[in-house]
Order: sequence, then C-alpha cells, then structure tokens
Amino acid sequence: MVTLTRQRVEQLFDSFRGEKIFVIGDLMIDRYLRGRVSRLSPEAPVPVVEMDSETYHFGGAANVALNLQTLGCDPILIGLVGEDEYGRRFEQLLKDNNLSSEGIIFTRDRPTTVKTRIIGDNQHLARVDIERIVYSGEESEKKLLQRIKSLFPLGKAVILEDYNKGVLTERVIAETLSLAQVQEKISTVDPKFINFMAYRNPTVFKPNIRETSQALGKLLDDETKVEQAGFELLERLKAQSVLLTRGADGMSLFEQNRQVQHIATRTRKVADVSGAGDTVIATMTAALVGGANFREAATLANSAAGIVCEEVGIVAIQAERLKKVLLEQDRL
Repeated sequence: MVTLTRQRVEQLFDSFRGEKIFVIGDLMIDRYLRGRVSRLSPEAPVPVVEMDSETYHFGGAANVALNLQTLGCDPILIGLVGEDEYGRRFEQLLKDNNLSSEGIIFTRDRPTTVKTRIIGDNQHLARVDIERIVYSGEESEKKLLQRIKSLFPLGKAVILEDYNKGVLTERVIAETLSLAQVQEKISTVDPKFINFMAYRNPTVFKPNIRETSQALGKLLDDETKVEQAGFELLERLKAQSVLLTRGADGMSLFEQNRQVQHIATRTRKVADVSGAGDTVIATMTAALVGGANFREAATLANSAAGIVCEEVGIVAIQAERLKKVLLEQDRL
C-alpha cells in the first residue's frame, strides 16, 4: 500500500480541483419510489406500496460526473438522452447540480434510460426499466463525434463509461481514444461486455473480475490466474495500466513494468456496493489529473470506494471526507 503524506494528499486535491474532465457514455436517471406497505393487493399476491416520496438522481455515466464534481473537478458530460419527459428531467438535474449541458445531445432515436426502483418499508421490492438497447445510428454517432471533437481541447482527461446501452460504438471508442493520444490527454475506461476488447491504448482500463473472466473465457479463481489475466489485458489492449476491481478482495493494479500491486478493500462495513465502480473511475481519473502516479491514484480510488460502500443507496464521494479518511488511515 502506498503511504501518502498529509502534504501529498493536499497537493493532489489542490492540483485536480477545477480541472475539466470529460465523461462520455450511457446517461441514465435513477428514479426512486418510496412508501409504506400495509397490505397485499386483492388483484395479485403482491404488496401495495402507499407512496411517500418520488426522487430523481443521476445514473450511469452521469453518476461518474457527479462524483467528479463532488471531488472538486469540473466534469463535462457527453452523451444521448431522449426528446421526452425524462430527457427534460435530466436537463433539470444538470441545472440543479450546476453541470454543463453543452455535451448533451437530444435524440428521437431512443428514450431516456430510466431505472425506477420501488422501495417499500425500506425493502427493494421491484425495479422497472425504461430503455432501448440499440447502438447509435449513423446520424447520432456523427453528432456525438462532432461534439467530442469540438469540446475535447477544453479538458485534461476523458472517461469512457460503458453500460452497453449503445452510446459507445466501436467508432466512438476508437476515435475518442485516438484523440486522447494525439492531444496527450489522460484516458480511462470503465468497460462492459460488448466491445470489451475495443478499448485500445488507454491510460487506465478498469474492468471488474466478472467482466474480465467472461471476456477472456477463463475462470479467475486464484491469485496466479488473476495476475495472468491482468497482464494479458495490459498487453492485448496496449494500456498503460489495468485496474482490476475484485469486490471484497479489493483491487489489483497492473503496470507496464510487469509490476502488480494487490490493494485490500478499505470498507469497514458494506451497506451497498451500488455506484462503487463509478466512484473508483472518477477518483482514479481525478488523481491522475492531479499528478498522482498509478499507485497513488489507485490508493485514493480504493479508499473512496470503501467510503461509498458504507452508505445505503448510490452516493457520490465527498472530497473532504475522502481526505479525512486518507489521513486517518495513514495516521498522519
């Protein structure tokens, strides 16, 4: 584990504060319906939820942007939302959170992706999804690339956040990562199953253990196999580093010098792992923008994930809390 001095922690946070970071990927809304359950429906053996509240939150790539903002960065979202009621709701969420809408493209090709969770007596009873999983057509893809190219000079880094909803096509992936190379910007990737191996030459490739096992067609059930898989991804994707997230087993960082560092989880008591991956990629990227090396960045990301996993629901990491935990952990 990397030891971070108080001075180094403050230096990193000061260095990435206010820096623009792009988040390109699948934009979603998380909708929560909460209420009380006192009876079963006479129409079917299901509980009747008497609703007390309805709330809307950022989901998908938008949650990554929110994490960047709460860390102190200036995120710019680029993606597609529908020309519909929830698209307008998404636009309002941007305004409510003081986030720019200049990278948002409204389209009639697909509805805004919405995940509605029904909570009764603090129990998750059901989830209802509104989405159309189809890869962007030529017109939407063209608009996305035009928006990316026009905005790209403004930022220090780009995060490609893939939920397999169709925004990150092979062309968008290839041209974005090529731009990052040419303009010498940090590029980090949070992949999913489709197009997993299409992310060539990123600064950081951050899959989880299940995605990696499926993509490579291998059972990763011991440390030797995990290390072989990490170095295989490093070589095949020509990545500068691979950060493999492993749930309760923490993370493993692989670098081009054939070095691997296993980082134990910092979570004291897991309440909810939802959104932890978003926090990891956001924190890792922010730290690199601030001048951290890969091991320092992974240390920050691991601590941030531990914090959000102790909270119920999807929450964004707060800069001051992360700094406090980092300093407490290393007894500075």
